[in-house]
Amino acid sequence: MSHFAISSNMNFPAAIAAVGFLAACCGTLLSVCALAVAAFIRKRQVAHLTLLLAASSAVVYFGLLFGFSLASRDRLLAQGQEKYFCEIDCHLAYAVLQVKAKPDGASIHYLVTLRTRFDETTISPHRPKDAPLIPSPRTVQLIDSRGAVYSPESAAGTPLTTPLVPGQSYTTALSFRIPSAAPSLRLLITTTPQWPDHVVIGDENSWLHKKTYFAL
Repeated sequence: MSHFAISSNMNFPAAIAAVGFLAACCGTLLSVCALAVAAFIRKRQVAHLTLLLAASSAVVYFGLLFGFSLASRDRLLAQGQEKYFCEIDCHLAYAVLQVKAKPDGASIHYLVTLRTRFDETTISPHRPKDAPLIPSPRTVQLIDSRGAVYSPESAAGTPLTTPLVPGQSYTTALSFRIPSAAPSLRLLITTTPQWPDHVVIGDENSWLHKKTYFAL
């Protein structure tokens, strides 16, 4: 599946991004080892060449990292539209199926029903069709136009970390309590950020990368 034809948490092919990140880590380690050896045997020319190669590689990598982040755009999906999350050799699709809002004093109680679907058409040819997938941890938040962030108070239904097999789906109901004055709410589902995400090319959690939201 093309990463550019769908609403996704990536705007760069996930498999290539993962390989690139691992290559960058290995290259950094090898460069450090080469510099240590060059210093030990007092080969200044080797050290200079290693530094030049490492610096050039870093410029290319971070150029791609920030280039794809700056090329990204905020998107707003309507109810029923899906946002895909790349799991390297397969994809999970999330959609907002229903939103209920009930005034409660100075706040509004929102009940948001999400669907998680394992899209069987995105499976790698090498992946068994009956192999279950454990979703990566997800963070779900409501964000208003002022940037205030609201986390769910509770969840009902199937937990978002429940494994799925290709073609399977389930729903989860999330409860939010939001101040009545909060303007222009949007729902954001992301992979719970971990440190490598910030330096993975095209990842929604990478530095300066824009987000794909759901309208309420």
